[in-house]
Amino acid sequence: MSNALTHWDYVWIGADLATMRTGAGAYGAARDAALAVQGGRIAWIGSAVEARSRVAQQPVPSFDATGLWITPGFVDCHTHLVYAGSRAAEFEQRLLGASYEQIARAGGGIQSTVDATRTADRETLLAGTMARARALCAEGVTTLEIKSGYGLELDAEARMLGVARELATRLPVEVRTTFLGLHALPREFAQDRQGFVDRVSGAWLEAIAGAGLADAVDGFCETIGFSVAETTQFLRAARARGLPIHLHAGQLSDMGAAQLAAEFGALSADHLEYLDADGAGALARAGTVAVLLPGAYYTLRQTQPPPIGLLRDAGVPMAVATDSNPGTSPCTSMLLMLNMACTLFGLTAEEALAGATRVAAQALGLGDRGTLEVGKRADLALWRIGTPAELCYHLGATPPVGVVFAGKSI
Repeated sequence: MSNALTHWDYVWIGADLATMRTGAGAYGAARDAALAVQGGRIAWIGSAVEARSRVAQQPVPSFDATGLWITPGFVDCHTHLVYAGSRAAEFEQRLLGASYEQIARAGGGIQSTVDATRTADRETLLAGTMARARALCAEGVTTLEIKSGYGLELDAEARMLGVARELATRLPVEVRTTFLGLHALPREFAQDRQGFVDRVSGAWLEAIAGAGLADAVDGFCETIGFSVAETTQFLRAARARGLPIHLHAGQLSDMGAAQLAAEFGALSADHLEYLDADGAGALARAGTVAVLLPGAYYTLRQTQPPPIGLLRDAGVPMAVATDSNPGTSPCTSMLLMLNMACTLFGLTAEEALAGATRVAAQALGLGDRGTLEVGKRADLALWRIGTPAELCYHLGATPPVGVVFAGKSI
C-alpha cells in the first residue's frame, strides 16, 4: 500500500500499539507509534516522530493518541445472539441443585428457548439481538459470529440467520453466520431422531445454503445432543456444499468430538472441557482452533476446565469468546471473558488477548484482521490503560475510549 500522505484518510499519532503479531515480542508491542488508515485498511505503521514530520509537510486528518493503547478490534467468534425469552428460572433451578443435563432432559434448556424463539416475529428478534450486539460493540467487538439453533425448524432457523445478516446493516460490526443445525432434538421429532438428522442434513441445509444465509455450520456433538454418527452425517453434507465447519465438542464429556472436528478440517472445536491427548493432537494436526468459553463454564459451575497445558503442548491455537446465549452464558462482555480465561482457565494475559483478536479471527477463517499490520482491516480499539494486561485484569470495567470499524471512527 502506498505511503504517500495523499493516500491516508486518518492517522493516529503517539499511541502504543499491541499489534498482536506473532514473533514480535510481548503483545507485538510498538511504543510511541503511529498508525494510518486508507480505504478501510491499515496503510502505514511507524514511529510517532516520523508521522508528525509527515503530517507537518502535508497535513492529513490526525488524532493525538498519546497515552492510549491501540489493539485490533475484538472478534467474538462464538455467540448465540439471536433468540427470544429468558432462562432465569433455570438459573434458579441450578442454584437449587439441578444440573444442566437434568434440566435439558426434563424439557427445559435449549427447548425452552426454542419455544420462545419460534413464536417471536422478526422485529422482536432483531430488537433483542441489536441490544445485545450493541453491548458487545461498546467493548470493542468489531467482528461477531452468530449461530442459529433456537428454531429447530426450517422457517425459524432461516429467520434467525436473516436477523443476524440484517444486524450487520444496522450496526458497525461484521457478522459471520453459522447454521447450528444439530443443536437439540425438537419435541415433534422425539420419536424420529433419524428423520430430524435427515432433514437438517438434506432439505434444510440445501435451502439455507442456497439462500446464502450461512457462512458455516455447527453441531452439538454431546451426550445430550447428537452422536458422532449423527453429527458425521451433517458434517458430510455441509462439506459437500463447501461450507466451513465449527463443532461444539467436549463440553460435558469426551465422545471423540474433537477428533471428529479434526477429521473434517473444522475451523474450530468449541468448549473442550473434556479432551485427551489424542484429541488435542488431532486438532493440532488439522490446524483447528480451540475456542474456549469461560462464560458457560462459570455459569454451569463446572469443575473440569479445558486442559490448557495439553493444548499448549500440542500447539493448538486458543481463542476466547463469550458464547453469549440465554441459558449457559448470558454475557455480553468480552472483557469479562478475558479475565475469566485467565483466572478460571489459566491463560496468560497475552494468550487471552490473542485469543480475542488474532486467534479468534483464525477460528472464523478470516485472515484479514486480528492483528495490526499494513494491509489488514482497520478494525481498532483504543484504550486508556497502562499495559494491555489491564484488559484482562479488570473485571470488564475498562471500556474503550474509541472504536474504529473499517477505518471509520465510531
